[in-house]
Amino acid sequence: MPTTSLERSIAQALAYADVFDYPLTSAEIHRYLIGLAAPLPAVQAALDTASGPGGWIQREGPHFTLSGRRALVDTRRSRSLAADRLWPHAVNYGRRISRLPFVRMVAVSGALAVENPAENADIDYLIVTAPGRLWLCRGLILLLARLATRTGVTLCPNYLIARTERALVFPEQNLYTAHEVAQMVPLGGMDVYNELRQRNRWVLDFLPNASGAPQPHRAPGGTRAASSAGNRFLEAALSTRPVDRLEAWEMQRKIHRLTREMGPSSEASFGPEWCKGHFHYHGQQTMEAFAARFASLTETRSRDAQEVRSWGEGAKTVP
Repeated sequence: MPTTSLERSIAQALAYADVFDYPLTSAEIHRYLIGLAAPLPAVQAALDTASGPGGWIQREGPHFTLSGRRALVDTRRSRSLAADRLWPHAVNYGRRISRLPFVRMVAVSGALAVENPAENADIDYLIVTAPGRLWLCRGLILLLARLATRTGVTLCPNYLIARTERALVFPEQNLYTAHEVAQMVPLGGMDVYNELRQRNRWVLDFLPNASGAPQPHRAPGGTRAASSAGNRFLEAALSTRPVDRLEAWEMQRKIHRLTREMGPSSEASFGPEWCKGHFHYHGQQTMEAFAARFASLTETRSRDAQEVRSWGEGAKTVP
């Protein structure tokens, strides 16, 4: 049972990953410690103690799990093979998206970003566009996604935001969103990625060690969104009043249709500067499952469950 502050933070990191059936390495635990900054050697020492005889976590090679969940190591290995097959497509289509007019940043998000996709999973992207062209940009990206489907690849550009001061700041400032921001893997537009992380410094309230981009070996970092002369000429040609009216028409049409598709518990949101196509309540379900797992590790279960649930309600800080 975790007793020290560091052990509790390690337990929280493992419990959160356990919701996704995902064991962690010591480096991953260090990066995603919740509510506590600590150096890697201290984390490794605590893991050695907690995974020893009678410990409350288990170790299998470089991976750590909650007690009784060692089988998840095999799950991670099989999903790593799925990631092997998906990453080349993710990088290829991410680069194509980055070359479209008005695209300013492309990042892989979701399960693939943490090497945990199921077989034949979608490839999720978060995309930042130029202001005033988000909905036309979305249309171009969906056309590319249709072409990808013909090759057996499913692209899911489910979160688009415009590069504006307001839109770059995520409104849901909770642990779930902090993980999504910290885990995304930028493929193009590192300058915009760095701006996005700077505007969302609240993420470090939840995940103090998760500064900067993760560095998975499969995705080359540091690339830029396309800014060729041809692309700049095309953007200039599309920066006219008739195209402004087309953007407004497309936005109104799509928002009307997408809003009708939203369920009562949807986490989706649409506007001139964002298109968040999250039609389920995955964040809420994740936080509830996390609360239950973490509380099961402690003696004061009701208090800990209430504490963890509060992290999913939009608070900027953790206890």
